Amino acid sequence: MLYCATTFCRQKISLGQAEKAIRNKGNKKFEAMAKVIDESLKKQLSKKMVHFLKYFPVRIKNVGEDAVAARNLIWAFKDSRDDAYEKVAQMTADHLQEEFGEQVTNMVFVCVPASTQEQNQSRYARFCERVSELTGIANGFTHVKVLSDRLAIHEHCHDKSVSRTQVIDFDAEYFNGKNVLVMDDVVTTGTSYALFANQLETFGANVLGGFFLGRTSYKYK
Repeated sequence: MLYCATTFCRQKISLGQAEKAIRNKGNKKFEAMAKVIDESLKKQLSKKMVHFLKYFPVRIKNVGEDAVAARNLIWAFKDSRDDAYEKVAQMTADHLQEEFGEQVTNMVFVCVPASTQEQNQSRYARFCERVSELTGIANGFTHVKVLSDRLAIHEHCHDKSVSRTQVIDFDAEYFNGKNVLVMDDVVTTGTSYALFANQLETFGANVLGGFFLGRTSYKYK
């Protein structure tokens, strides 16, 4: 469950309720909600979505050295190890500058929060700061905080989904009127990214699209 809890927040969004509605579209109780959610997700998922690497879960066997290297970099970044943030920040900066040029200085960069505030701080604080230093994009990291922790969506070493609850504090006034680029470590269905982007737009932000370190893949070449 993901929802906003802040004095500036205009509404609450429950990721758990949203996913339940999507799964139960045949149930009249959820049909109206599912229709609205579907349209809002489609809106966000139709925007530019750029991934740098293909991420093959460990259960996908017989992958090449390139896939293993990509997987290890993604794990290192998620676990805040080996200065992986610097390499990923350079990759992100290169893509932002190639895509937007000098216009990037008029945008805000923000990440979909990690599972806990501690993980969010260790994974994204220096990373977002470094991307801002390299490109001139505004750093939105301090304007989104995890107030209540959740279980991780994926146990990365075991590739399994788990239930979660998370309360996020948005500085809604900061995002009002801003052009925003959203970053996440790995995208699979895009649901978490899309719901997060929708929340930002309820505050008056214009989400331009999403950037992802990895995109989950299940077929190697």
